[in-house]
Order: sequence, then structure tokens, then C-alpha cells
Amino acid sequence: MRTVTAFREGDRTVVAIPARFTRAQERDWVRRMVTRLATQEQRRRPSDDELVARAAELSARYLGGKAKPASVTWSSNQGHRWGSCTSIDGTIRISDRVRGMPAWVLDYVLVHELTHLLHAGHGPEFWAMLAAYPRTERARGFLEGVAFAPQAASELDDEVAASGEPDDSVDR
Repeated sequence: MRTVTAFREGDRTVVAIPARFTRAQERDWVRRMVTRLATQEQRRRPSDDELVARAAELSARYLGGKAKPASVTWSSNQGHRWGSCTSIDGTIRISDRVRGMPAWVLDYVLVHELTHLLHAGHGPEFWAMLAAYPRTERARGFLEGVAFAPQAASELDDEVAASGEPDDSVDR
């Protein structure tokens, strides 16, 4: 190995370091990589206050500042939804499942819910307004893929179980 890498494995942080490093170099690089990883995660996992600020930016940029939510928070009880909006009181909730996804996906979910403050349903006006966000189709495809992956894996497991033979051709 010639480079230093760091990643999360469940609740653990793994830092891979070349064997030629001294103990002092190891300590220095572990500290650097843990800090770098935490910074990256923080950018991907904004707080509720940061969600409010991001929603305001996105409303100004793509919706002419017309959507003004009363609150924007992370939610752990969204079921299969990526987000939800209660237009009566102006509250927006974003599923915890969106945390850690690329920023442009979170932005899409925010703009989608902000648009619901202006158009309750998914009618033509809603989609026309949402189209102002340039990565709408890409983000929808990403979310569809995320939603489909567990189903596809389950179907593959069912096929393998039905065949009675181990599946050595699929690397998961």
C-alpha cells in the first residue's frame, strides 16, 4: 500500500497506513484522517439549523424566495418517504435516510418539499416549478436506485434459494 485511507465500518473508523510508516507517522496520519473523515461527514450530515439555512438558500435560488418554511428538521419516522411537508403550518421533515447522500440529492429533496409549500399536490404546476432545480431528474434516479436496491437484493436471494444452488457469480 502506498497511500493512507480512512473509512467507516459500522461504528468503527478504519485507517489503512503503509507498513513503512513509523509510530509517530502513524499517530499523525490517524489524527489527520479521523479529522478529515469527521469533516466530510459533517458536510454530508447537516444539523437542523443548517437544513433551515440550506432551504432558505435553495428557495431563493430556485423558487424566487417564495417558499418560507416555519421549520426544517431531520426525521426518523418517514417510513418510505424521503421528506414530507405540512403546508398548513409550513413544517418540512427530511428523512434520516437522506443523511450521507450526495448534497445535490439532499438539495433536490429540500426543493421538492419547499415546492410543496407552494403547490400541495404533484400537478403540472408543481413539476414545472420543481424543474428549476437542474439536477431534478438525476436526483430522482438516484433515489429510485436507493429504494430499489434492497428489493433487488431480496429478489436475487429468493431466486438463489429457489434454485437450490449457491450463487458464486454475484459479489456483494
